[in-house]
Amino acid sequence: MPEPPFSFRFYVVKEEVYNAFAGPAGHIFINSGLLEAMDKESELAGILAHEIAHVQCRHISEKIERAKKIGIAAMAGMVAGIFLGAGGASAAGKALSIGSAAAAQSAALAFSREDEMQADQIGMQYLYDAGYDGKGLLTVLQKIRSKQWFGTDQVPDYLSTHPASADRMVYIDAYIENHTPKTPSPADPSLFETAHTRLTALYGDQEAALRKFNGMLSKNPDDPMAHYGIALVLSRENRYAEALSHIRTALSHSAFNRNLLAEMGKILFLQGNLEEALAALSSIADAPSPNVEGLFYLGRTQIALGRVDAAEETFLQLAEKYRDYPQLDYFLGEIYQKKGRADLVHFYLGMHFYKTGNAASARFHLQRAKGMLTDSRKKEAVESALKTLEKSA
Repeated sequence: MPEPPFSFRFYVVKEEVYNAFAGPAGHIFINSGLLEAMDKESELAGILAHEIAHVQCRHISEKIERAKKIGIAAMAGMVAGIFLGAGGASAAGKALSIGSAAAAQSAALAFSREDEMQADQIGMQYLYDAGYDGKGLLTVLQKIRSKQWFGTDQVPDYLSTHPASADRMVYIDAYIENHTPKTPSPADPSLFETAHTRLTALYGDQEAALRKFNGMLSKNPDDPMAHYGIALVLSRENRYAEALSHIRTALSHSAFNRNLLAEMGKILFLQGNLEEALAALSSIADAPSPNVEGLFYLGRTQIALGRVDAAEETFLQLAEKYRDYPQLDYFLGEIYQKKGRADLVHFYLGMHFYKTGNAASARFHLQRAKGMLTDSRKKEAVESALKTLEKSA
């Protein structure tokens, strides 16, 4: 796609309704229910391409401006209706009020239908340029359509935020027939499968997740993703010995999978088997794209074993790329307490409490860090956080 004017950010919302939407400045959201319903990466790619196209075409900002104008027009019509009603023509007044609101709403929705078609067209081009054939978008729209509460004859398409209408699907199907991807489609399904498995196991209903993964095992007892999913659910229930058994089975079929090794290390740490945890987690620390959670538990294992310098290196590596990882500041504060660096203890604990919403503790530590720090960047971060705290007090 053309160079965007800002960085895109992507979020998963814990919500069962099948939906995805874009906000201003490149913030794109997908509901967990829709993501869980997907079977392959191309479906996710299709939805994201569509939402990215909405952003690139400025549909969101234009819709905001349009809403302001339509709001004024609708209000004017409703006020006129009230005056007509006051004059005795109540039926005419009511009709005018409803009519003005309906006309305003229809105008907004008419633009929305055009926006949807344009987002489909441009999004499909993005997909084909990236090597996808567009069938994923078609199948995921069919899934969205199948979840609608009413039949298509009962609810018109324009009442849906992202209508999975028949005409859209016909258009997409025709596009697929007449276009070929420029490059081969991505061949490695493991990233999508891992993300999909983690979403289902860690954030969905536990009993439903276990039924799903056990069903996968009944079809293929050697399926590493099914064993991985069961292990994640069992870990949520603190059933670490059983979880570890499933992880070991998964690793027997996928020996170098970094996600499996990270999960095994995490479980071993939570069991208190620190040396085994260190061995498992150290094996993935130097990977070009490290497992973030694995790095976090490697640092915690090193702290527990008294290897403070190694833990500092691990957490600083994590902080360099993943600054907002939960609890990162807290454990850096613990490390520097062990190293006798009061300035950094107050800095990291202050930032931890600032990010977690504990204003009193944040202010206490940040005020002390401010008078002790020599690092100019850290001082700026402290002053910025303190100013925010003062405004919200």
